[in-house]
Amino acid sequence: MTPPPPQTGPPLLEMRGITKRFPGVIANQDVDFDVRAGEVHTLLGENGAGKSTLMKILFGLYQPEEGEVLLRGEPIDITSPSEAIDARVGMVHQHFMLVPTMTVAENVALGIKSDRGPLTDLDAVSERIREISEAHGLAVDPDVEVWRLSVGERQRIEIVKALFRDAELLVLDEPTAVLTPQEVDDLFVILRRMTEEGRGIIFISHKLHEVMALSDRITVLRNGRVTGHTVPAETSRENLAEMMVGRAVKLSPHRPDVTPGAPRLKIRGLSVVGDRGTRAVDQVDLDVFGGEILGIAGVSGNGQRELAEVVAGLRKPEPGTSIELDGQAIDSASTRERRDLGLSYVPEERMRDGAIGDFTVSENIILVDHGSEKFSASGLLNFGAIKDHCNKLVEQFAVKTPSIETPTSSLSGGNIQKVIMARELSAGPAVLIASQPTRGVDIGSAEYIHERLVEQRDRGTATLLISEDLDEVLGLSDRIAVMFEGRVVAIVDHDDATREGIGLLMAGVFDEEPATT
Repeated sequence: MTPPPPQTGPPLLEMRGITKRFPGVIANQDVDFDVRAGEVHTLLGENGAGKSTLMKILFGLYQPEEGEVLLRGEPIDITSPSEAIDARVGMVHQHFMLVPTMTVAENVALGIKSDRGPLTDLDAVSERIREISEAHGLAVDPDVEVWRLSVGERQRIEIVKALFRDAELLVLDEPTAVLTPQEVDDLFVILRRMTEEGRGIIFISHKLHEVMALSDRITVLRNGRVTGHTVPAETSRENLAEMMVGRAVKLSPHRPDVTPGAPRLKIRGLSVVGDRGTRAVDQVDLDVFGGEILGIAGVSGNGQRELAEVVAGLRKPEPGTSIELDGQAIDSASTRERRDLGLSYVPEERMRDGAIGDFTVSENIILVDHGSEKFSASGLLNFGAIKDHCNKLVEQFAVKTPSIETPTSSLSGGNIQKVIMARELSAGPAVLIASQPTRGVDIGSAEYIHERLVEQRDRGTATLLISEDLDEVLGLSDRIAVMFEGRVVAIVDHDDATREGIGLLMAGVFDEEPATT
């Protein structure tokens, strides 16, 4: 990768000695960070490392207790996002800030003063969008409604919004989280074109191969402090992970060879109506064998969530669907009956569906099993047995908590996920549904969760892994089923799967009819 040309003037952005405190927490401690015109500078760190706080200071959402911010060599005090935009600082958020029912032009025009007073000149906005689109290879139609666009196209609109406001410094927060590999490649071409024009880009991502591919420089944060500066040519993914966590990290789980057993989960003719009243899952057939992990790959919104919820018993399928667990029909069974038959479920939304924040760690661990003979007798809870069980699981699953009586909401996202995993895996499941098991989890906790999933596989559990992280699917799965528009379009063995091939299938590029077995 060609490094940016040396600068003779000051950096585009300098953040010097930034310190930001919250009650009981130092989010940033004496942080130095700068960005030059014409470069991509990656900000890397685990959840809670201080990345978001630093960027919120830059964007005027927080004010630092110590330190200063300089733009183009001049000190600046940014106290609101509108002041940041006026200073030509733009931000592309991980979760798109778009109104689906409005056109691209209407979305871009939101919040911008018009030359026509209270009236918006959408024709002028559309013309400017076309000019920006052509200049940067963004391929955006200003007249189409946002809801009609793919995730990758919506990503481009967010970039157009920033360029429309003439952003010279652009912050991208996890911009590839929901993109296919091909869309990521397209995005990187666009970003490189922007740096060639002299813009500076701050790239925030946890995907280390992308960091290595795009970055000119990398700054790593841990516990609010800078732990190192480096460039891709002088480091590796393993070194970056160690700088983030403070210890060596296994980026790919060890997967011993196992011989799958009989199918433990059989799905036939599964169709599901989604929340919008249309079919979210369309005639899906799947077998998940004992001792295997079947990964579900797909861009967000292609039926994966509905598939998991139907199997878990949280959503009803259409008539004609058949779901069997170890030979017993469960398509009409309650969630309690499914659990009694050996189904465990790690949900996508851990704080909505997986845990109760106001409950203690121990209460969440026994949440679904408190009525079992192990923990109660004659309607009374056996607190001694509960305490022993919960302390054992907290130790086994390396949950970092002051005690088992700590409210779960006070734990980090990774530790909340470990509590849920401890509860679900301790049941010794025949079938495990793991939906987005490491979303929003730091790299150290993700490593641990991956090890537990492989360990469960080796015990004979049939695991259905649903993840939007293609690295996770490729690293853990014995087979990969790709979903597109609610259908399974292909099932690929681990040894035959490639990032590019799975990415094309995720985008709907396939030569044959979708898979039906």
